[in-house]
Amino acid sequence: MQNLVEVKDLKKSYDLKEAVRGISFKIKDNEILGLLGPNGSGKTTTIGMMLGLLKPSNGEIIIDGKKIEDNRIEILKKINFISPYIELPKKLTVKQNLIVFGKLYSVPDIKKRIEYLSEKLRLEDLLNRITGELSSGQKNRVSLAKALINNPKVLLLDEPSASLDPEIG
Repeated sequence: MQNLVEVKDLKKSYDLKEAVRGISFKIKDNEILGLLGPNGSGKTTTIGMMLGLLKPSNGEIIIDGKKIEDNRIEILKKINFISPYIELPKKLTVKQNLIVFGKLYSVPDIKKRIEYLSEKLRLEDLLNRITGELSSGQKNRVSLAKALINNPKVLLLDEPSASLDPEIG
């Protein structure tokens, strides 16, 4: 079976500082991998490179059999992410946010997908609320729904349990 994700000798330097030092790993379909390390150890930088937002100084990232550097647009349709450093539009309702991201990913039957995710993540009571007025835990659940809206093959979670309620996390 082909690896869903393969990262080979990935490095990222900023001037003289090495942010990521030769990380390599493979992930097969339905596997979970956790990158653990102290603050500043390169976890978020690695995710940024996997999303094609940052260019590696060295190494290779292959997702679903294709190199991210050559196939970023195609690969981005199959992956999604959540990060506490990126906020959803604050003036839209939760439902409006999910519709926008569903349309960006060309999700068929967005309404049905939003209903499903709302039930699973306990968002039913939040759908008509303004996103900017939610608690940090509620915002994280909405961000998780956004990340799952396109039913991604690869889901990248940067600090996934930050501000989640214990029964949800």
